[in-house]
Amino acid sequence: MAVLVRLDEVLLARRMTLTELAQAVDITLANLSILKTGKARAIRFTTLDAICRVLDCQPGDILVHEAAGDGVGDAPDD
Repeated sequence: MAVLVRLDEVLLARRMTLTELAQAVDITLANLSILKTGKARAIRFTTLDAICRVLDCQPGDILVHEAAGDGVGDAPDD
């Protein structure tokens, strides 16, 4: 299973650059880039809230859960 970050898609739809979002949210471009590329291990709710406010979206628009489907490391179904 994986949590995918769809920040690029939302930014494109809003015609906003990553730099503009970083300035509006008051987060470093480097940290926002780590989130965008899916390399972040965690995100603060306050940061997610600020991103959603600026982009006028829901957390589910940015973060999507996708099952790997390969059976490796997946929890068994009950």
